[in-house]
Amino acid sequence: MYPAADRPIRHGLTLVLLGVWVSWYVLAARRGWLTIGDALPMNLCDWATVATLVTLAHPNQKSYELAYFWSLGGTLQGMITPDTPYDFPEVRFIIFFVYHGGIIAAVLYLTFGLRLRPWPRSLPRVVVWSFVYLAATTLTDYLLGTNYGFLRAKPVQASLYDLMPPWPAYIGVVIVLGFVSVAIYYAPWFIADRIRASKAR
Repeated sequence: MYPAADRPIRHGLTLVLLGVWVSWYVLAARRGWLTIGDALPMNLCDWATVATLVTLAHPNQKSYELAYFWSLGGTLQGMITPDTPYDFPEVRFIIFFVYHGGIIAAVLYLTFGLRLRPWPRSLPRVVVWSFVYLAATTLTDYLLGTNYGFLRAKPVQASLYDLMPPWPAYIGVVIVLGFVSVAIYYAPWFIADRIRASKAR
């Protein structure tokens, strides 16, 4: 990675994420699409976006590890089973995939471009912050009657939730899958560290 290219790349990724995020709110407000159920930044992808933007502005370990695990564990899953009924070239379809794809692209750049990576000490911090998100979202849904984080109902579109038991039992399954996701996305680094350690002996 050439140091001179780092700042333009980070600024470009920041502009894409912010531009798509703001564009969605402006468009939704103008066309009457905005409701209390999607106006607040209370989806996990929103929190992943904030962590990613913070890391793009000021590369650091703590916000990076949140961006890494939340984007790969949540945002990537959102792209595989998108919670959108729209097809290309509908503008909401384009915004959805550019937004989610931008988060993934930014995290991949931070990982392979800036050489940031998760460490063993990252795991408890990510777990704690994930439970903070869960608590904040649960309270929001309770007070406003919304369904952020799909904590009150499964997504309408086809997803992994269809394989889970009915509400509220599936919430426990999601929590378990969250732990599994953290383990899966940390596994490559764990294996690489073990290989390097064995070669150094």
